[in-house]
Amino acid sequence: MYRFTLELLFQIIGIGSASGLFLKDNSLYVIGDNSSYFYEYEIKSSTLKRFALYDKPAENIPKKLKPDFEALTFYGDSFYLFGSGSTENRTKMFKVDADSRAVISVVDLADLYKSMQLLAGLSAENFNIEGVVYTGSYWCFFNRGNGDIGKNMVFVVHNKSLTDHPEITFKEFRLPEIGGVRAGFTDAVELDGKLYFLAAAENTNSTYNDGEVLGSMIGCIDVKTMKLDFTEKISGQHKFEGLALQHKGEQELSFMLCEDNDNDQLKADIYLLKLKR
Repeated sequence: MYRFTLELLFQIIGIGSASGLFLKDNSLYVIGDNSSYFYEYEIKSSTLKRFALYDKPAENIPKKLKPDFEALTFYGDSFYLFGSGSTENRTKMFKVDADSRAVISVVDLADLYKSMQLLAGLSAENFNIEGVVYTGSYWCFFNRGNGDIGKNMVFVVHNKSLTDHPEITFKEFRLPEIGGVRAGFTDAVELDGKLYFLAAAENTNSTYNDGEVLGSMIGCIDVKTMKLDFTEKISGQHKFEGLALQHKGEQELSFMLCEDNDNDQLKADIYLLKLKR
């Protein structure tokens, strides 16, 4: 079992509703669920750079129109940004070059998302992808169970391609409650055959409408057995949505976390979570 410490590291001015993180070469890469920019924050110089994902990029996009980028993962020399799939206009995956930060391709995953829903018996109202892991041989998609039936699921795509006859399996997870509300997946990373994830409890039965935030937890799933190793509540007031590995030691793991503020303020709080054995 782990002991944990949580502290506020810094605040990034210029990013709102941060929802995904990746740490690389002393830069923190960030997506926001109401923005059509991809962000790079140089930690040493405190410099924020914006890279447009659309011809006419914008921030604080109205909820009905936003692409809702909720998941960010990295493999090889590319970043992958995913829409949540919670509405019809939130199904795009953007592949971004790690060096130039230019968009390489845009793929519509509507068919993949629909296949996941049919396989698991999920209605569109209960489908909400909040985290994606790519290992180079398979993908893991984390469905946040904040719909009316509360189904937290991990979909595994056993192919490199997400569009060429993907082989999909899934596993449902019953996460603990926080404040009487079942927590739902909000992000994940893979490390040494383990899937470390964040989950948040929000007093709502909708994948679309926000509710009162009741807290967040971290947990771990063993990839081979697809069983929970542990869960640990880390906050009773924050809605953490982004998870990035900062440091791996023999007795300690450190992660950077971002908080989704669910408002129009262009600021992102970045936290440091340390797990000690």
